[in-house]
Amino acid sequence: MTKAATTTTLVTGGAGFIGHHVIRHLLASTDMDVVSLDRLDLSGCMSRLADVVAENPAWKKRLRVVWHDLKAPLNDLVARDVGPVEYVLHLAAGSHVDRSIDHPMEFVLDNVVGTCNLLDFARTKLSGSLKRFLYFSTDEVFGPAPNGVRYKENDRYNSGNPYSATKAGAEELCVAYENTYKLPIVVTHTMNVFGIRQHPEKFIPLVIKSARDGDKVLIHADATCTRAGSRFYVSANDVADAVLFLMKEARSGEKYNIVGAQETDNLQLAQMIASAVGKPLNYQLVAWSLANDRWLG
Repeated sequence: MTKAATTTTLVTGGAGFIGHHVIRHLLASTDMDVVSLDRLDLSGCMSRLADVVAENPAWKKRLRVVWHDLKAPLNDLVARDVGPVEYVLHLAAGSHVDRSIDHPMEFVLDNVVGTCNLLDFARTKLSGSLKRFLYFSTDEVFGPAPNGVRYKENDRYNSGNPYSATKAGAEELCVAYENTYKLPIVVTHTMNVFGIRQHPEKFIPLVIKSARDGDKVLIHADATCTRAGSRFYVSANDVADAVLFLMKEARSGEKYNIVGAQETDNLQLAQMIASAVGKPLNYQLVAWSLANDRWLG
């Protein structure tokens, strides 16, 4: 009796923070094989995947890692290393807002050019086998939300920084490839994600370290630097669960918001963390001034 072929999912940025949580969920909740495509730089870390497979040594046989920088097209050699896949989860991206303000072209190359290269790979190498291409976008494409406003999936975009603009640009490429080439693409908008093994430059681990060491925490605020911003924080485990659900149930061409259940003021969150650490919070509210080309606060 012939053994049924195993379904394989390609996860870009699989050694990244959210990517490795998604991979763990796929290995734990399905019988899929997984290919992690990563360039293993500042954001990607093999120790995350090592921690995942350490939970269950049997998972190691179902996970392969392929090195590639998506700023370059996926040539025949890379395509051979990846092999046949039925699902593509595109999580790889430059994602630090402050760094995008200082180095916008880096984010254009990573997020727009990189996404286009992956879409072309799906269009030319996965024709006929691809069941779903999920592009992992961000809620920041909508810009700041006024009090009482909750953006829906297809509301207008108002990018507030180069990071969100490049994510929006890549998102529009996905829409174009779905319309032009009929690729089975869906898009998610995810708010601030937190969880174990997160990069220390991100807000929650940064506050933990700063509170522990007595360093000052810079907290994004409104233009007057008197009111801190807020976010619907969502755990990485919940995001991974949502991704698995959308792989099965999403409709091609649609967009889905993945957010936490409760909005949290960033200053209040930082104060909660400092209290848990048992240290006073040293902080400053700051805002980016386009007119002055610098942070105010």
